Amino acid sequence: MGNKEWTQLWLGYKNVSNDNKTVSCEVVGFNKDSQVIKSALCELKSGLKGILSDEVVDNAGSYDIALTIKKVDAIAKEGFKLESDTSSVSILASDDNGALYGAFELLRQLSCGKKLSEVNVEKTPSNPLRMMNHWDNMDGSIERGYSGQSFFFENKEIVVDERTRDYARFMASVGINGVVINNVNVKDAATYLITDRYFDKVKELSEVFADYGIKTYLSLNFAAPIELGGLEVCDPLDEKVIGWWKEKAKEVFGKLPHLGGFLVKADSEGRPGPFTYGRTQADGANMLGDVVAPYGGIIIWRCFVYNCTQDWRDYKTDRARAGYDYFKDFDGAYHDNVILQIKNGPMDFQIREPISPLIGGLTKTNQMLEVQIAQEYTGHQIDLCYLMPMFKEVLGFKTYCQKENDTVADVVSGRAFGNKLAGMAAVINTGNDKNWTGNYLAAANLYGFGRLSFDTELSSEEIAREWIRLTFALEKVDEDKLTDMLLRSREIYEKYTSPLGIGWMVTPHDHYGPSVDGYEYSRWGTYHRADHLGIGVDRSDKGTGYAQQYYKENAEKYNDPEKCPEELLLFFHHIPYTWKLKTGKTLIQHIYDSHFEGEAEAEQLFETWKSLEGKVPSEVFENVSHRFELQIYNAKEWRDQVNSYFYRKSGISDQKGRKIY
Repeated sequence: MGNKEWTQLWLGYKNVSNDNKTVSCEVVGFNKDSQVIKSALCELKSGLKGILSDEVVDNAGSYDIALTIKKVDAIAKEGFKLESDTSSVSILASDDNGALYGAFELLRQLSCGKKLSEVNVEKTPSNPLRMMNHWDNMDGSIERGYSGQSFFFENKEIVVDERTRDYARFMASVGINGVVINNVNVKDAATYLITDRYFDKVKELSEVFADYGIKTYLSLNFAAPIELGGLEVCDPLDEKVIGWWKEKAKEVFGKLPHLGGFLVKADSEGRPGPFTYGRTQADGANMLGDVVAPYGGIIIWRCFVYNCTQDWRDYKTDRARAGYDYFKDFDGAYHDNVILQIKNGPMDFQIREPISPLIGGLTKTNQMLEVQIAQEYTGHQIDLCYLMPMFKEVLGFKTYCQKENDTVADVVSGRAFGNKLAGMAAVINTGNDKNWTGNYLAAANLYGFGRLSFDTELSSEEIAREWIRLTFALEKVDEDKLTDMLLRSREIYEKYTSPLGIGWMVTPHDHYGPSVDGYEYSRWGTYHRADHLGIGVDRSDKGTGYAQQYYKENAEKYNDPEKCPEELLLFFHHIPYTWKLKTGKTLIQHIYDSHFEGEAEAEQLFETWKSLEGKVPSEVFENVSHRFELQIYNAKEWRDQVNSYFYRKSGISDQKGRKIY
């Protein structure tokens, strides 16, 4: 299946060759037959053997180390504490997952240059649920996949092999505790994942995940009672439908003991759902929640629900409003084992958009943050775009939902409202390419999301440096170069693509490269409303009213173009090209300048990368170099098409006299 060899990403422990290095292991209080504890011991033995050296151990040349994994009930769930000296280390935890995460933290710190005696740390996960959402299809394709084919599915069959185990290791090493294996757009063979046709293989796969403390989740076809059960409807309040789901849940959880529950996309982009029968989203989610509750299951219900047959002539219907409009009035109506999964923005994973007002707008409902590390709108894992700075902005956004300083991180962690079911999920960027993520540098987003979901206090730079140190053996000066490249890349991508929060000016369907009017007259509700005088969507109280969905502090700011953060100005307002920004530039000049600057800075990224030749493996260097060649071509197209479009719309020349077509 695909590539038979693959990289070990950030778990490629260096110098695994010294047989004279010995590690003694003792397990105290834990069940030694636990597969998770066995996994922790296995990682520690192989990892420490590769990492240990005189410099790390610092005990007069002896490589021997005494390791203890000890159960301590006082430590928080899935948390851990590391205590060490020059030749011994204890991993303290109250549960198996905490012990495993402690083991990986020990290996991470030693691999990043800490001495054994310096490894003393205590950590508790920021979020109860830390999940990856795969959009893999059972024919082996991946919706919005940029790294080859699926390594879970091939020709409508489930594949379980050594790559599956390595994937589980990678996920556990960054603190992921839940994986949805199939696309939310469930169709054809994937509908049958909850039948005898696939139970044995799903069980086998889930057992591999369970060995690393990961729960398996399935995306569910809401129309399964029709497609599998032969019923005429899938109305969530129909007694026959409820009865069918009860029997199916009993069967599924009986066959799949490691199943965590289901992810559901309903009433969105052609997917069936409760709206078909005049029911609410709460009706649908709660019915499923009730049938899985006896088995400890949870239902994760996506809030990506909107009218995807909008008339572009309609200036009042606003896709950005939809999530709040559909879900806010039913706050508190959802059952305790239902979680609403909310995208970070109200549209769809754009390079810049405001935070969804549903996050914090809901005060009585379990909620999770959904982000995308598959670079659907951020460069397809061709263009370099390190996303942790964006995710940090999202997590740090003040919602004003209770207290003045309540942030998105407070809400999705469960802290703000006392929710036990809460967390973060990412649409993942992996495939069966040898390097897992297509572009070797895109693995920084895979690693980064896991680390950030486990510890939201980490900075973008800390995560970047960790990943670089675990992945490459670079001198400090070169580590600084690569860190700077990552940290600047999102801003650079934004500069040469979509200005000031407008978004969407991408090639339809594919979503890579520019097409300024590609979605302007379509049904998707993704408009920029540019004319000869200005650009932007009026979402103030004089327009669609979207700005009023926020609490007062944010609503007042977004509603006024003079107060609106300029990076979101065109998302909330239709602005004349002659509008003066805080820099003193006109809006049109900012569009010109940012696109020229972004393309030039993309070229600078490539030049910096070239300076690392011979300092990273040749295969890595060539792979990333080719991606930069494609990125620069893409950046030039964005620069020239966007600038030419707005020059022709406005008739206003570039003050700097540069070539615009």
